[in-house]
Amino acid sequence: MIAMSKSSKIKENQHKLLKQYKQLIEDAYNFRQTDSALSDILEYRALKLLDKLNRLNFLSREPLQTV
Repeated sequence: MIAMSKSSKIKENQHKLLKQYKQLIEDAYNFRQTDSALSDILEYRALKLLDKLNRLNFLSREPLQTV
C-alpha cells in the first residue's frame, strides 16, 4: 500500500514537471527572436526540469504517458 502511494506521488510529480517543461520550451521558442537572453534562460530551466523528469522516470521504472 505504501509503495502504491509513493508510485502515485512520483507519477503526479512527473506530470507536473512535464507540464512545466512544455511551457518553458514553448516560452523559450516564443522569445527566440525578441529576447535571446531570456530564451536561453528559459531553455536552461527546461533542461533542468527534463533532468529531474528523467531521474523520476528511472525511479518509477515505467515510461511516462504524455497527454
